Amino acid sequence: MMDALVKLSTDPRVTVRRKGDPAPDGTCVVYWMQRSQRAIDNPALDAAIEAANALAKPVVVFLAPMPFYPHGNLRHYSFLTEGIPEIAAGLAERRVDFVFRRYPDHSLIRFSEEVRPALIVGDENPMREPESWRAKAAKKLTVPLWTVDSDVIVPSRLLEKAQYAAHTIRPRLQGHLGRFLVPPKNPRAKILWNRPKTLLSLEPNSDLLKHWKLDRSVSPVSSWRGGTKEGLRVLYDFVRNKLAGYSVRRNHPESDHTSRLSPYLHFGHISPLTVALAVQKSDAPAEDKKAFLDQLITWRELAFNLVRFNPDYDNFECGENWAHRTLAKHAGDSRPVIYRTGQLEHAETHDDLWNAAQMQMVATGWMHNYMRMYWAKKILEWSKNPAEAYRTAVELNDKYLLDGRDPNGYAGIAWSIVGKFDRPWYERPIFGQIRYMSGASTGKKFDSKRFIAQNLTARLF
Repeated sequence: MMDALVKLSTDPRVTVRRKGDPAPDGTCVVYWMQRSQRAIDNPALDAAIEAANALAKPVVVFLAPMPFYPHGNLRHYSFLTEGIPEIAAGLAERRVDFVFRRYPDHSLIRFSEEVRPALIVGDENPMREPESWRAKAAKKLTVPLWTVDSDVIVPSRLLEKAQYAAHTIRPRLQGHLGRFLVPPKNPRAKILWNRPKTLLSLEPNSDLLKHWKLDRSVSPVSSWRGGTKEGLRVLYDFVRNKLAGYSVRRNHPESDHTSRLSPYLHFGHISPLTVALAVQKSDAPAEDKKAFLDQLITWRELAFNLVRFNPDYDNFECGENWAHRTLAKHAGDSRPVIYRTGQLEHAETHDDLWNAAQMQMVATGWMHNYMRMYWAKKILEWSKNPAEAYRTAVELNDKYLLDGRDPNGYAGIAWSIVGKFDRPWYERPIFGQIRYMSGASTGKKFDSKRFIAQNLTARLF
């Protein structure tokens, strides 16, 4: 038994937050589900089940979203809760119980006191707020706490430090893929939990958002539905119908040869491992599979590396020294126009291409990745200074995008505005040596008129 637990706790994906042996009189193993909201292909859930089987104890999953997560609103929580009934059903197939609660009954500490677990396993999440929750929990709990890096393929800790660019992280990731890019075990629990009859738990199929105090300023979008089943449907549609040709057409927003998986990855409804294995097994040309996997693994995990090792990941200070110098040099340059945040939010600029991208984001909760770069760089050009541009881009990104408040989004803004993971380019006004994008040059690479027609359809507010 102890050998199995030691092996689990020393896995590179596992961080032991609170040390010690599992409580011998504990009633169960608790999996504190937060970021990885799925019942399959989930290394944190697998670790909890394997630990419970070694201890001859049952497993219970505890999920308790909070309404005051920074920039979280009705759009985000609607997508999140659409996946909860599937979680309950999937866990039942693995002989795992599920307790779902809402604020103010969300406390892991209180739940731990109620059920007296032997061990608690949680998700790793390098974002500032969730990381602080894990640190506080480790201090207050009386049983061991492990967290598992379950939303990247290669455990972030193996990279050891901040990586400068894609070309530095790529070989490091590639060196570990043989070990981690393998089908998951998805074990089943051997022992069922005898849930106390007095234990509070909401029904997964109930109206989970009714009467819940949260920011309702941004409406849900009907074009998206959360949950693992829908995420898998989107994945297999992409693999069958859009992956072929991805290497040359992914930067064509009007034809949209993207996977559209980012919201499902953000909420943990689908695993990047699931996505990578499906792409590997597909019949698409090798160059298309290689191009997509580089985006999914190299660039996505570079974003997680940024958040893990740079506390300024969501603000102007995360830029490299060369970027700060060149932007400071041009801080006093005359801007062609300056827009207030409200004007940008309402797509009230002179640039129809930019307005179309902003409207796509506000109306659908998603923006094509190529347009995100153009969108952020124009905010830099139209703001009083780079720091204000950065704040505006983060605010709009987090408010409207279903995949906002995510390492990928912050890395994209950092690349666009402060040259993160990029190199100095030819010097020009306002941008200095930051890479520049114009509507004219961008429009030569894809049918921008068609993109505008698709998205510039009506006023938003």
